[in-house]
Amino acid sequence: MADVTRNGFGGRNPPGLLQNAAKNKHAFVQLFLMTGVLLVSLRTLGQKHLLHDLAADNADLRRQRDGLSHRMRDLQDALRTEAGADSSGALASHLRRIFTAHPAPAAAAEDQ
Repeated sequence: MADVTRNGFGGRNPPGLLQNAAKNKHAFVQLFLMTGVLLVSLRTLGQKHLLHDLAADNADLRRQRDGLSHRMRDLQDALRTEAGADSSGALASHLRRIFTAHPAPAAAAEDQ
């Protein structure tokens, strides 16, 4: 029978981490590789959710842009209608120059 002392290693020091790693090299390499795969998977999952959030933000911004473009066209039409009621035509001429220099953007022409 083996001589078992108080620490269970027969009077020797228990093996350290590096000695265990050298002894079970395959298991430690597998542990580190699986940990790496887990961390990459978590990172990918986070990026997937970020991409989903960015797509939702993009859709919201497109809707807001289209709403603002529609509102701008409505305001221009209302101003043209009011300018058409002016008998002198000076207001209509002035508005035509402004709208020519700063046209309203098209609602869906720039979808990419």
